[in-house]
Amino acid sequence: MVPPGGPLRLVCFELRGQELALPISCVRETLPVPPITRVFLVPACVAGVFSLRGDIVPAIDLGVLLGLAATPVGDDSKIVVVDHEAGVAGIVVDKLRDLRTIEGPLDAPPANLPAEVAALLLGVVATATGSVRVLDARAVLTAEPLRALAVAHADVESRMS
Repeated sequence: MVPPGGPLRLVCFELRGQELALPISCVRETLPVPPITRVFLVPACVAGVFSLRGDIVPAIDLGVLLGLAATPVGDDSKIVVVDHEAGVAGIVVDKLRDLRTIEGPLDAPPANLPAEVAALLLGVVATATGSVRVLDARAVLTAEPLRALAVAHADVESRMS
C-alpha cells in the first residue's frame, strides 16, 4: 500500500478528535451518511448495511473496532467507502479532513497501543497539526470481528448453492 520511495496520498478524517487516514488508492469515494439498516446478530463494529447505487454495503463503525463507544452520526459525519481486494465497506467517520501527501516513510505505531489496534495501522506520521494514524484497509476489512462475519456469510452462501 505504501509506495516505495514515492509520496503517499492520504484521505484524512476525524474520529473522536483524532486524525486518521487511509491511502487514497483504497478509497472509492466519500459520501454523506445514508440511511443505515441495523442487521441482527452481527458484530458490534458493524453499524449495519446501506445501499450504494443498488449494492448492499456493510457500514463499519471504526470507533467500536478501535475499542471506543459507538460513533454517533452527526451533521458532519461521512462514510468513507473502502474498495480493496479484501472487500468493499463503508467506514463511518465523524468528519472529513484535508487530503494529505506524505513524502517520508511512516513511523511504526506507538508501542503503548493495544496489539489489536496497532494491527489495524500501516503506521503513524507527524504533521504540523499533530500525528496522523494511517489505517491499513486490508487489516480493517479483515479484522477479527469482521472475519467471523465473513466466515458465516461464506457458510450461508455455500448452503444456498
